[in-house]
Amino acid sequence: MPVTTLDGHQIHVNDEGFLTDPNEWDDSLATVLAAQIGITLTDAHWKAIRFLRKDFEEQGETATLRRVATVGGVPIKELFALFPQKPAKKMAYISGLPKPQGCV
Repeated sequence: MPVTTLDGHQIHVNDEGFLTDPNEWDDSLATVLAAQIGITLTDAHWKAIRFLRKDFEEQGETATLRRVATVGGVPIKELFALFPQKPAKKMAYISGLPKPQGCV
């Protein structure tokens, strides 16, 4: 697995840039990852990110958009506004989690 350094964080990533070890993630890394894709994190972003991290710990896989909306309580329309164009992929990337299954 490739290793890269972002803002002083040495992290293991896959070919698409997703972290391969979710334990390497922290809030400051999330801010750096978000900035790399042009997103400035707000409280609304953190609500989705915190849900994804917690759900991943409990379920062992990255939540889909539908799950974030129905279980996490963040409407899909809001997710598209917060993480434009590819919300599931961008949320997973910023959250330091694998890309959700079925996400291209």
